[in-house]
Amino acid sequence: MDYRVLSSLSKSIIPFSLLLLLYIFPVASTAATTTRKAFNLSTITFEQGYSPLFSDFNIEKSPDDRSFRLLLNRFSGSGVISTEYYNYGFFSASIKLPAIYTAGIVVAFYTSNVDTFEKNHDELDIEFLGNVNGQPWRFQTNLYGNGSVSRGREERYRMWFDPSKEFHQYSILWTPKNIIFYVDETPIREVNRNPTMRGDFPSKPMSLYATIWDASSWATNGGKAKVNYKYEPFATELKDLVLEGCIVDPIEQISSTNCTDKIAKLLAKDYSNITTERRKSMKHFREKYMYYSYCYDNIRYPVPLPECVIVQSERDLFKDSGRLRQRMKFGGSHSPRKNRSRRSSRRRNKVADGGSSKSSQRGSAAAM
Repeated sequence: MDYRVLSSLSKSIIPFSLLLLLYIFPVASTAATTTRKAFNLSTITFEQGYSPLFSDFNIEKSPDDRSFRLLLNRFSGSGVISTEYYNYGFFSASIKLPAIYTAGIVVAFYTSNVDTFEKNHDELDIEFLGNVNGQPWRFQTNLYGNGSVSRGREERYRMWFDPSKEFHQYSILWTPKNIIFYVDETPIREVNRNPTMRGDFPSKPMSLYATIWDASSWATNGGKAKVNYKYEPFATELKDLVLEGCIVDPIEQISSTNCTDKIAKLLAKDYSNITTERRKSMKHFREKYMYYSYCYDNIRYPVPLPECVIVQSERDLFKDSGRLRQRMKFGGSHSPRKNRSRRSSRRRNKVADGGSSKSSQRGSAAAM
């Protein structure tokens, strides 16, 4: 991700320890091990799996080391990286996003190996896109394999809850045969490996990253709404940290254990199989909250990419541009007003249109 160049700026910045002491973590359990209810996952501490990526003065760890906060201020964003590379795995965290005015902000939870394979990297993304005051966060998923950044595979979604008010679990499953993105225990996207994808399917060892950064140039309304540092620092909190997979050397790809056994155990896990009930939940989510899909963007891809499975009930909702035929209304806790004037309705529609911007940095789809 291009924004990691921000790390070079952090070396010249004076620590803000006195300021950061004003933001205190809630007291958490000090138990040696913890089990997360969703999927019955065993969680780890920060030190067991992570290290600072950049701007460590903007990273706050809880006293029990089981949660941390990433801060963005006018000087820098911040980020962490897993201390190991994984050859397939399940990566998860409960995340709470910044509140109030979040335009221009991107919070990312993703796997990548760009530090090792700069020209042919793999990547699996969950990116949260901030918004202007009173309008909801949106998020997108994406994947790259072998440096295939020119063939973006973006999907964008709304949420059915306010992610700044409570924690929700976000997860990425990556196996040799498929990729599944989860919100809590709801699968929101599945990509099954198709042989004709070839190198476009991520297959090299990756690390797990979490970052917050200033993406004012593209993230909100096509770059028209910038980060407003009047509201700094912006903080995103992560807990219930899960890193499950086969640890390997990224260059020699030699595992510390038997990856065949590890992968077999991974494929046998509850989260590796979408049950009938979860598939119903995924269908409901995609038909109600997805507002862009590259698979239905016939302008960008006249012939859908090989992994695309065209679901007619989804296809009927989208135009050839991959955008919805009808504007998606902002709902849930973000829009509590029952009586809406024409003026406010027009304003929301304008925001909804502008919120589907194009990112030249990320090779994103044209205004979604």
